Amino acid sequence: MSGKEYLDLTAGWAVASIGYSHPRVSNKIREQYDTLSFTSQLSAPEQTMVSLAQKLIEITPGDFPKKVWFGHSGSDANDCIAKLVPLEKRRSRMISFMGSYHGQTMGSLSLSGHPALSSFIGSGNVVKTPYPNPYRPPFGETDRLTDQVIEYLEKEVFKTICPPEDTAGIIIEGIQSDGGLIVPPEDFLPRLEEICRRYDINLIFDEVKVGLGRTGKWFSFDHSRVVPDAVVLGKSLGGGLPISSVVARKEILDVGTGIHMFTTSGNPVSCAASLENIQIIEDESLIEKAKKNGNYFKSLLNELQKKYECIGDIRGKGLAIGVELVAEREAKIPAAEKTAAICYRCYELGLLCFYVGIHNNVIEITPPLTITKQEIDLAISILDQAFLDLEKKNINMDLVKEYAGW
Repeated sequence: MSGKEYLDLTAGWAVASIGYSHPRVSNKIREQYDTLSFTSQLSAPEQTMVSLAQKLIEITPGDFPKKVWFGHSGSDANDCIAKLVPLEKRRSRMISFMGSYHGQTMGSLSLSGHPALSSFIGSGNVVKTPYPNPYRPPFGETDRLTDQVIEYLEKEVFKTICPPEDTAGIIIEGIQSDGGLIVPPEDFLPRLEEICRRYDINLIFDEVKVGLGRTGKWFSFDHSRVVPDAVVLGKSLGGGLPISSVVARKEILDVGTGIHMFTTSGNPVSCAASLENIQIIEDESLIEKAKKNGNYFKSLLNELQKKYECIGDIRGKGLAIGVELVAEREAKIPAAEKTAAICYRCYELGLLCFYVGIHNNVIEITPPLTITKQEIDLAISILDQAFLDLEKKNINMDLVKEYAGW
């Protein structure tokens, strides 16, 4: 070990939302393992799993009967959606969005619309429609962005390849994460919900990366006050342990027996960690801190944008923030190499940040929700130095080329 310290703006792809090695989670894991190390939810569900399910139902909106399914990762949770939603509706088709990233299994990658998964041939029952990106509007107009995307869905997608009477569900990220931390217009999600209700289509939110407090509310869709039929959780749910879940209308998860099950999913150790993780989020007021510190972080990034022309856009909610880099601010030409260079230089300077986006040009800022204002100040100073080094060509681009690739 080098002994070098790093300030983390990644939380391990948004997993470590309560930080690393939280003593309360550590103690709970040890206690649970000593008490009951394993039982399978398939045949003998125990109280810890039941308590976690009850807690997830409590924090998820919707005054209809709900149930909870448990898995190991966001991928298998979205695979659950890919299987069960068409089965429950007795409709064959699903709709997702271009740029979306829902996972690596065949069902979840079929739902995805991210270039990283484009080399795989997924299921043919999924139709991708444009995501409403205010910075890069898919139809060229920002003023009518919501209208244009909704009209395209109704007048083109529904009228041609994906009739609503054959469509079981629409899955969306309230903030499109790996697609580039894209925040849709405020009126888009309510409009999408209205369409789903009109055509009796299930509305599913993938909250794997931005759920459980990261955006300044429990879920990203809470900002729009919509009520999904199903919510997918993963990453930060277990405080670092592998666990995922789908919280959904009872009829979706009761559609069949033994059709999407895993022996060790919902195990008591992971469930104990998850319960304590959620309790810590509440006890330490991390949702409110995410909102407050996220606003502070964005205000400093906006000041940084005034100094460097390559910073094209800053967006996000809470501590889910995207910084999009461009070669030309007016033309919005994506600057993938510059983005990789900034992230690599930050690493050299002691700051961990990753990049995402369909053009590989968005710095993703998803730190632990425990980050302080002092740490944000330090992060900004390191980012400032990295951008300055980029301008002065003080970054070894040969090393950057070895690092780049996402």
